[in-house]
Amino acid sequence: MPNCIGAVDGTLIPIIAPRVREDIYVCRKGYHAINVQAVVTPDMRFTDVVAQWPGSTHDNTIFENCGLKAWVEANNVGWLIGDAGYALKPYMLTPKIRPTTQQENAFNLAHSRTRMVVERAFGLLKSRFRCLHKTGGFLQITPEKAAKVFVVCAKLHNMCIDDAVVFDGQVHVAPDNAPPYIGALDPNAQRDRRAIIARF
Repeated sequence: MPNCIGAVDGTLIPIIAPRVREDIYVCRKGYHAINVQAVVTPDMRFTDVVAQWPGSTHDNTIFENCGLKAWVEANNVGWLIGDAGYALKPYMLTPKIRPTTQQENAFNLAHSRTRMVVERAFGLLKSRFRCLHKTGGFLQITPEKAAKVFVVCAKLHNMCIDDAVVFDGQVHVAPDNAPPYIGALDPNAQRDRRAIIARF
């Protein structure tokens, strides 16, 4: 994808049921979690992490309320690549829903290949730090502490990349099943996406 500054997505980190507002931490998969948003570069390095939202929070809601959104709006630095769970914006490139032309299908394929780096990064991170994955057991701490654990793990993950630490375990990429964004479409973003689709 042209001018791509990173792929953005959310991931669920399983936790024990908190004592306060337990209901808002139940995620769409039926367990208690925090929903963490991250931006990842092509080398699977985490460049931005927002770890403070309950598991029931939609990915687009997290993005709409984070500092990264204001920064990309103000700086016109390129595209973030997001899945259908995000709103199409002049700085957020999302796939074409229900593609009908060869160009739209080619665009969606290139978009998917570009965006998969964030899924692979989450898979590698959770394989390195099993406490972040359901198979490693639920984090037995408060949501606030679980958020801090995630941030530390992401920093350690980046250090592993810096130091070329090889991971010998399996990396599993979960299929994307985020609900699509439903809301008003930005006409300028639609025009920009059509221009990119036309390149295909």
